[in-house]
Amino acid sequence: MSFVGKPAPEFTAPAFFPGDTAASDVKSLSLTDYRGKWVVFFWYPLDFTFICPTEILALSDRLDEFEELGAVVIGASTDSVYSHRAWVRTPRTDNGIEGTAYPIIADMTQQIAADYGVLIDGEGIALRGLFIIDPDGVVKHSTINALNVGRNVDEVLRTLQALQSGGLCAANWKPGAKHLSPGS
Repeated sequence: MSFVGKPAPEFTAPAFFPGDTAASDVKSLSLTDYRGKWVVFFWYPLDFTFICPTEILALSDRLDEFEELGAVVIGASTDSVYSHRAWVRTPRTDNGIEGTAYPIIADMTQQIAADYGVLIDGEGIALRGLFIIDPDGVVKHSTINALNVGRNVDEVLRTLQALQSGGLCAANWKPGAKHLSPGS
């Protein structure tokens, strides 16, 4: 199933918001909360695993670059918000994701993962899916990796910049490069 060019499946779910006070770090998050912004919405299989922290931290460590592009990052897995909280509070040296600075959704019903086509039936976990959603709520990019392959943040940023440029972007296009002209 392809979502590119179609409205992103709407959702409302509990999420852990790192950096908020302990009394309010778990809140409801809806995709519609981010209408008017670019959204990088990504899935990972499980908290407290091996490849997942490399991706989560790579995105978080470059969050300012996404924000400069007017984009927000939202993570998601089928774990609970309490597992997310414990993992964010675990030091990086102990395989934690301390310092993660964006919300992480808890999709314990697995409905959102199913709606986005990343749920592994019978296992209750998600593949490594990533969706770039435009300010109007339309999916402009999707990629889904096998469980054993992490994503490249440079490519996510390059793809976001290419989408925002509005032009025809050739392979390996980078910001500042010329766009292709139809018929050239």
